[in-house]
Amino acid sequence: MIETKDLRDWLFRGLMFESEAEKFRSAGIQVGADVSRTERELQQETLAPFGVDVRGEAMRMARLYALLYCFENSVRELITDRLRERHGDHWWTTKVPRKVQEFAAARQKDAVDNSWLEGMTKDPLSFVQFGHLSDIIIASWDDFSDLITSQHWLKQRLEELERARNYIAHNRYLLPAEFQRIEMYVNDWNRMVGL
Repeated sequence: MIETKDLRDWLFRGLMFESEAEKFRSAGIQVGADVSRTERELQQETLAPFGVDVRGEAMRMARLYALLYCFENSVRELITDRLRERHGDHWWTTKVPRKVQEFAAARQKDAVDNSWLEGMTKDPLSFVQFGHLSDIIIASWDDFSDLITSQHWLKQRLEELERARNYIAHNRYLLPAEFQRIEMYVNDWNRMVGL
């Protein structure tokens, strides 16, 4: 059995170490494991069984996947923040089109009933398709018109990004010009909404 004094001493030593370690870190001295190096090594080990060409393509596509992941989730966050701010905590039931709510509910039910993949969220917005995001924004246009140029622009850009997203989700390789177009669209969006 651990004595209270021993536990207190152990916690105190841990706090002291963290305090001292922070001084070293702020001076540019690494304390502890190099997380980014460890991550690179784990990634190399995971991909080692595959050929050099396919690994190279995977690494290039990983960058694009990360960009689209961040973009899509920032759109979801914008929708949530803007509608909650303007319409309260019940924004999902009052501002989201009924067909989108029903789609999300069916996906949530399917996830509970038929999948070992629970995911990290119970947020209904995380269960809508990418294309539904523009439907939600357009349905509440008065809440977004100060940020987004036009409904046509929104629909066109998100439809093109959705095609690219689905292409990537099916492990197809994009060309450099397509990378640039996706980056341009995401940068346009970020400038428009103030990211």
